[in-house]
Amino acid sequence: MRMLLPVVALTFGLLPFQTPPPGQRAPGTSTKQRVNANAATIQAFVKRVEQYVALHKKMEDTLPPLPKQTNPQQIDDHERALSKLIQEARKGAKQGDIFYDGMQRLVRQLLRPVFNGPGSTSIRAEILDNESKSNVVLTPNARYPDEIPVSTVPPQVLQNLPKLPEEIEYRFVRQNLILFDPHAHIIPDWVPQAFK
Repeated sequence: MRMLLPVVALTFGLLPFQTPPPGQRAPGTSTKQRVNANAATIQAFVKRVEQYVALHKKMEDTLPPLPKQTNPQQIDDHERALSKLIQEARKGAKQGDIFYDGMQRLVRQLLRPVFNGPGSTSIRAEILDNESKSNVVLTPNARYPDEIPVSTVPPQVLQNLPKLPEEIEYRFVRQNLILFDPHAHIIPDWVPQAFK
């Protein structure tokens, strides 16, 4: 068990917490305690993501599979049918169900160096480029806005966040880090103001 923590920390981009610069440690907090707390937070988040993905797969299995040769209309119909099933199954979903409070705080902490460090201006511009006039109101399980191109996520952001299964992706809507389900074209959850 003792060997697992450094592996978990490395896997989820927590290596900076293993050797913080001298004098930057919180009083009375050891490096090991911080790694343990972050690993536990990420583990709880990953479990919630896995529960969502299991539901996604269960709902998708009830639909006829897409043919090998598809057209845009068939893809859109499939997305909408899947989103309807997921929306029904997660009727009471609210913001924070997957990105719970502890994970929201950790995401902001992990992304702070990316959005305040070297090259941060171009990273922000890349994320916000397509959305300057967007007035989107985020709602759990709502369709990703058709009028906004699906954002790109800079590699500097991805390397600081836990890896996701292929059924779900990180994206941005303005400064909100969202979970995006590309098969259903919906937003299961998000971190408000992931960067400032």
